[in-house]
Amino acid sequence: MLPAELAAILQQTPELQRSYLVGGCVRDWLLELPNKDYDIEVFGLSFEELAAVLSRWGRTDSVGRSFGVIKLRSASGHTYDFSIPRRDSKVAPGHKGFHVTFDPAITLAEAAARRDFTVNALMFDPRRQEVLDFFGGRRDLQQRVLRHTSAAFAEDPLRVLRGMQFAARFDLTPAPETIELCRGICASYGELAGERVRDEWFKWAEKSVVPSRGLRFLLETGWMKHFPEVQALVGTPQDPEWHPEGDVFVHTSHCLDALVELAEWQAAEVETRVVLSLAVLAHDFAKPHTTREAEREGRTRIISPGHEEAGGPLAESFMDRIHAPLSVRQRVVPLVTNHLAHLQTLTDRSVRRLARRLAPATIDELIVVITADQFGRPPKPRELSENILELRTRAAALEVQASAPQPVLMGRHLLQLGLTPGQEFGQILEAAFDAQLEGRFATVSEGFRWLASEPSLALPEAIRRKAAELGDVP
Repeated sequence: MLPAELAAILQQTPELQRSYLVGGCVRDWLLELPNKDYDIEVFGLSFEELAAVLSRWGRTDSVGRSFGVIKLRSASGHTYDFSIPRRDSKVAPGHKGFHVTFDPAITLAEAAARRDFTVNALMFDPRRQEVLDFFGGRRDLQQRVLRHTSAAFAEDPLRVLRGMQFAARFDLTPAPETIELCRGICASYGELAGERVRDEWFKWAEKSVVPSRGLRFLLETGWMKHFPEVQALVGTPQDPEWHPEGDVFVHTSHCLDALVELAEWQAAEVETRVVLSLAVLAHDFAKPHTTREAEREGRTRIISPGHEEAGGPLAESFMDRIHAPLSVRQRVVPLVTNHLAHLQTLTDRSVRRLARRLAPATIDELIVVITADQFGRPPKPRELSENILELRTRAAALEVQASAPQPVLMGRHLLQLGLTPGQEFGQILEAAFDAQLEGRFATVSEGFRWLASEPSLALPEAIRRKAAELGDVP
């Protein structure tokens, strides 16, 4: 379980003989999951004594001093978090409203009791190679149960959102008593800082193995009401011919579970995983507002016309609610508003324009979202439609699958013609880019020839002749 370097530090430092691995690293080891983060709790030392001891092994950082945490950066460049046991007591609302006292003499069971869930309250004794389990966390882990450790859980409402992402990351079912406790502190959501809400949602979006577990946790605990864009999906009907799986919430849950099984999602870097997960979550946000019954071909159908475009503002609203950064929301929103683009007639022109509308998201990312959408309709088979395959093929042939087309003609080219910068500049460049997207030219020389002959542009004859000359230059 221990890296050789960390084992040597613990074994060769007499002052660290009462050190225990705690939290996620123990949980992940028992689940046979890879782990890079190691948290060590040290008993019997003061903060200053621990800092002095660790300084023998590398550079120490006391940035977490208020919580008794010291980061050790070893000679190999690895970072380990060491802490001394503490007691927390809630004295005011908010995540800063805790009175923290450090107690090197606290018992192991008392130290474990302050952790949120039993599966995170496990400890490991590196000397005896023994797991210490005071609250049945190992049993809960084996039975895939998410259970709070003690009544102190209620002091920090963030633990509910942590429960959301833990349920999704480790495929855990919440214990009934934990659900009830979370319901009882639902009103304390307002105490949470925006960045803490974002961090938990992003962990859910990045690391889930069964994302729907997290959404159902929020639903069962009553916390979904704090995310009305998602809650509105519950009970919104869909046409059973196209969506035999159930309402929009059920569909979205299936889509998310299908998404994380896709190789493209699993291979993506962190921010892209977050973007794709949030886009799939939000792709049908507008269905509750656009769904209605209509007579089609002699029968009553359930339709949601325009829900893709109408979903943009609702996706923005949700991004605001969870304090998503601009880099994420700029990619999520166009994926939502274009998630039915493959159902339109596909031409080279339409695919180029789609790539431009999506930027900074990409057609490759859109195809992942569309695939998850199609796969989230059990018992329908998980098969890619011809539309998706054609979109992928055309985008690859046009080389716009991974990025939007860039303008061929730039301002410097207009300067070559003798044009003066001004409002006309922008109009000419916009018209040129539209013509490029339509496939009327692909190189600078071809662009000059287009300028020379395009009748819709009010260009002086001298400028047209100059453009024709430059267009003939290889």
